[in-house]
Amino acid sequence: MTLLLAAMAPSTHAQSLESVIMPGAVIKGHAEVEHECGECHVRFSPGEQPARCLACHRDVGADVRARTGYHGRIREEQCRRCHTDHKGRDAKVVILDEKKFDHALTDFKLRGDHRAKACAGCHRAGRKYRDAPSDCYTCHRGNDKHREGLGRQCENCHVEDNWKIARFDHGRTRFPLLQRHAQARCADCHIDERYAGTARECVACHRKDDVHKEHNGPRCENCHSERGWAAATFRHDRDTAYVLVGKHRAIECRACHRAPLYTEKLPTQCVACHRQDDSHKGVLGEKCAGCHSPDGWKGGRFDHDLNTRFALKDRHRIVKCDSCHRSAGLREAPPLECVGCHQRDDIERGHKGRYGGRCEACHAELGWREIIFDHERDTRFPRAGRHRTVKCDACHRDGPFRAKAEDRCDACHKDDDIHFASFGQKCDTCHQPDDWRKILREATDRYCRGSGDAPVRSRGEDAPKAAFWVPACAAAASPLPSHPSASPRRRP
Repeated sequence: MTLLLAAMAPSTHAQSLESVIMPGAVIKGHAEVEHECGECHVRFSPGEQPARCLACHRDVGADVRARTGYHGRIREEQCRRCHTDHKGRDAKVVILDEKKFDHALTDFKLRGDHRAKACAGCHRAGRKYRDAPSDCYTCHRGNDKHREGLGRQCENCHVEDNWKIARFDHGRTRFPLLQRHAQARCADCHIDERYAGTARECVACHRKDDVHKEHNGPRCENCHSERGWAAATFRHDRDTAYVLVGKHRAIECRACHRAPLYTEKLPTQCVACHRQDDSHKGVLGEKCAGCHSPDGWKGGRFDHDLNTRFALKDRHRIVKCDSCHRSAGLREAPPLECVGCHQRDDIERGHKGRYGGRCEACHAELGWREIIFDHERDTRFPRAGRHRTVKCDACHRDGPFRAKAEDRCDACHKDDDIHFASFGQKCDTCHQPDDWRKILREATDRYCRGSGDAPVRSRGEDAPKAAFWVPACAAAASPLPSHPSASPRRRP
C-alpha cells in the first residue's frame, strides 16, 4: 500500500489525503472547492460541518439565526440529513417530498385555493424554492382586471378562497365609510375604477347637491354629516364666538354672511348689519347693545339709574334722550347740574338767574312748582308771624346763596324803627313778628313812659328830638303775648 501511494505521489502532489479518498464528485455548485475539503469538513469532527455549510449559504444561515423561513423553523439537524453530496455533478442534493412537505413552516402559509395548487405553479423550474415570490401580483398579474389601478396589494381586498370575494376594509384608509357612505357603490366615487388619488372633499362628489350654490364654500362637513344633508351638525352658539339670541336665531345665514363663507371675517358689532335700521341716524353712536336687545329694537333695556351718575326721577323719566344728550353720538356728557338744562326756564319764567344754579335746593323733579325747601328746617332763621308771607327777595335782595342774609331785625327793618335806634338793634326784645304793635308785657313794664302820636321825623333830622318817644302803652291789665322762648337762631 505504501508503495502504491509513493508511486502515485508525482501525479497527486496537489491533492490532500481527504481528496484522494473522496467518495465521489460534488455537484456543480460545489465544484470550485471540490479539492478543498476543509471548506466543508473539519477533520475528525462531523458536528462542525453545519457551521461550514451556513458560512457559505448565508441566506439560509440568516434564516436560522432569525428563526424565519423554512430552515429557521425546523428542528436543528445535520445538513447532510436532507442534502447529500459526492454523488456526481448532476446529482439532486435537495430531497423533498412535495406531498408531505409542510408549507406552514415557510413564510407563506397556504390558504384557500392555494392549498390545491401544484408546486410548479409558483416554484419555477431551475430556481430555488425560496426564490418563489410571496406577493399576489407576481403570480396573478394576468388576473388583474383593475390594470394596476388599485396597485399591486391584492390582499387588501381579495382573499385566497376566491377573487370575487372582496374583504376590503375602507376604515383602514384615510376616508372611513360612515352612515350613508357605507351604502354607496364603489363606482359612485371611484369612476372607471380609478382608486388612487380619489378626492376626499365632499364637494368633489356632491357639487351637484349644493343648494347653497357654492356660497357657503367647499367645507360641507362643517355643517353636514354622513347621515344626510338635512341632518346639520353645525351649532352657531357652540362653534363660533357669536351666540345667536333673540331674533338672530330665526334669520337666514345670508342675512349676515353676504360674501362666501370663510372668505371674510364678519364683525360682531350691531351697526355692521343694522346701520340702515338706526332711527337715531348715528347720533347716539354705534353701541346699540347699550340700549337695545336682540329681541327687537323697541325693547330698550338701558338702565339710566344703574349705568350713569344721574338717576332719572319723576318728570325726568319721560323726557326724550336728546333733550339732555344734544351732542352727536352721546360723545359729550351732559351737565349734571339743573341749570345746565334749565337755565332758559329760570331766565324766562323763574328767578332771572338771581338765585344761582342750585335749583335742587328748592325744587324737585316732580315739577318747578313743587317746592321742597323748608326755611324752618333748612336754615338757622325760622320764619314766624308776618315773615311767612313775605317774598324771598324781601330779605335776600341779592338772591339766595349769593350773599349771607343778616338775621338781625334792623338789617331789614331799619327804616321802620320809630325809635330811631334809641332802643338799640334788638327789636325782638319788645316787638313780635306778627305785628309791630304787639309788645311783650315785660317790655311795657320796663320801657313804656310816653303817650301820644309819634313825632314826625324829617330826613336829615337828628334823632335826639324824639329819642325817648314810645307809643301809648297798653293798659297794664290788658293781655299781651309772652316773649317767645329763647331758642338758638339758625342762619340761612
